[in-house]
Amino acid sequence: MTDGILLRNLDADGILRLTMNDPARRNALSEAMMTALGTAFAEAGQDREVRVIVLAANGPAFCAGHDLKEMTAGRSGADRGRGYFTRVMTQCSGVMQGIVNCPKPVIAEVTGIATAAGCQIVASCDLAIAAETSKFSTPGVHIGLFCSTPMVALSRNVANKHALEMLLTGDMIPASRAAEIGLVNRAVPAEALCETTTEIARTIASKSSMTLATGKRAFYAQREMPLFEAYDYASQVMVDNMLARDAEEGIAAFIEKRAPEWQDA
Repeated sequence: MTDGILLRNLDADGILRLTMNDPARRNALSEAMMTALGTAFAEAGQDREVRVIVLAANGPAFCAGHDLKEMTAGRSGADRGRGYFTRVMTQCSGVMQGIVNCPKPVIAEVTGIATAAGCQIVASCDLAIAAETSKFSTPGVHIGLFCSTPMVALSRNVANKHALEMLLTGDMIPASRAAEIGLVNRAVPAEALCETTTEIARTIASKSSMTLATGKRAFYAQREMPLFEAYDYASQVMVDNMLARDAEEGIAAFIEKRAPEWQDA
């Protein structure tokens, strides 16, 4: 199914491929693109047929960040754009939080460049697989605009010094380096990218959706807590999870040496 700048395809395994499709603007996060992405992730989160989401892109760039021409036009108001910029940044932050809060695992499949808010998307996804030819940067410092919102996702994925090196220099890093510092899971040959991503997605899709949603939600919640609070929270999550039908079925299947039959409940 197509929706202009965002293409949707759901396969028989429950893998939803969302493909950003605005190559002329290097898949920039225009208002239209952010609206499409926000809607797609919200809908996918509620769709029982969707088990895993892959976010990809057409063209030479995965995502070049915000549409700077659109942003510049927003300066025309009497407030020099304060109201417009506030609305756009709020919308962008909502998209990123929508990825994290989506109960379905989200995998970024990266080709070309992912810069600024495009790098932020990659960091916001649960997993990221990149072509060896792809590159990443937070280049705001080059134009007098520190990548403060990309910093939020970046600093939660890589160590402080690696994050600050990217933010302070604005330098482009290759996929191999992105994998070294933990921004992406793997850097693979471009011709193997789709196959690798799909293989990982299928592996995840074969699990209980209830279990995956429980785990994803708990992962992001506990990492912001002090150690003792995280253990108290995770212990309660485990208790609730043990009482779920799929945990009962999964344990029984393991003991009986058979494949589990998930109810996603």
